[in-house]
Amino acid sequence: MVAVNYRLSPRVKSPAYIEDAAAAVAWTFNNIEKYGGSTQRIFVSGHSAGGYLTSMIGLDKRWLAAHDIAANRIAGLIPYSGHGITHFTVRAERGIDGKQPIIDDLAPLFHVRKDAPPLLLITGDRELELLGRYEENAYLWRMMRVVGHPHTTLHELQGYNHSEMAVPAHPLLVRFVKKAVASMP
Repeated sequence: MVAVNYRLSPRVKSPAYIEDAAAAVAWTFNNIEKYGGSTQRIFVSGHSAGGYLTSMIGLDKRWLAAHDIAANRIAGLIPYSGHGITHFTVRAERGIDGKQPIIDDLAPLFHVRKDAPPLLLITGDRELELLGRYEENAYLWRMMRVVGHPHTTLHELQGYNHSEMAVPAHPLLVRFVKKAVASMP
């Protein structure tokens, strides 16, 4: 496991934090074998803003391409309650109200594609989650299915809010990783 961080707003503006996340994943690809790991078994996950970054670097190929890494080399993407639309911090930086949904090139939904890595979307209960978070993930799940992506799954954790959902999500992540690793050559 490689735990990373990224620069935060307002110290930096978008897309610096996406670039930071991509640099961390690229570092992992370039160094994991020195620590006994495999470049074939790199899964990316994060919660909330980290979930957004997970989806952005896995679905929008340009961020890892800047480091000569193909996004499709990621073994799986597991965003926890990440935005499907353009992140509210990006919208705030642009002076756009937090309730105004935007889907542009800084939205995971803008980059749905059939050939993306396997994707496990996990959110809290739609009635307890942050505004629209479940619905954004449900729409991302649906659009990935529409484009023919064969490995997108969505879980809504009943009874858990945005901050509570991470711990009960961990067994879903472990099951997803084990299944993916078991199917590898």
